[in-house]
Amino acid sequence: MYSSIDRIDYAILDVLAVDGRASVSSIAERVGLSKTPCQIRLKKLQQLGYITGFRANIDQRKLGRSNVAFVEVKMADTRETALRAFNEAVRKIPEVEMCHMIAGAFDYLLKVRTVSTDDYRRVLGEKISSLPHVSSTSTHVSIEAIHE
Repeated sequence: MYSSIDRIDYAILDVLAVDGRASVSSIAERVGLSKTPCQIRLKKLQQLGYITGFRANIDQRKLGRSNVAFVEVKMADTRETALRAFNEAVRKIPEVEMCHMIAGAFDYLLKVRTVSTDDYRRVLGEKISSLPHVSSTSTHVSIEAIHE
């Protein structure tokens, strides 16, 4: 899979990683191509799944959602069916911004974004703790985001 793209494709991906709204003309200029070959490569990168979508980076603080907590989740059951049930359910919680399965002292690490600590407490009690097969959670509240 990795051999299907070359250094120019990597350069295109590097440009998009920094500026997802870059025009085709701008990308082409930055990587040393003309517009049409650049468009063809962009389409190929999308078809191959290297580019999975485009989105806006939202300043969550301006929306009042500046409270960030990282939640360690330990599972009572780690069989595949239990993990699938957890994975499906956690995707439905809008406050969960990220969810990673972890190899270590706990099973999952969640990044949860809420309006306040009171709102976080509600999300933890009503949603996260009620997820399938959760045995315990441990919360770490972010004081300041240095790099996101």
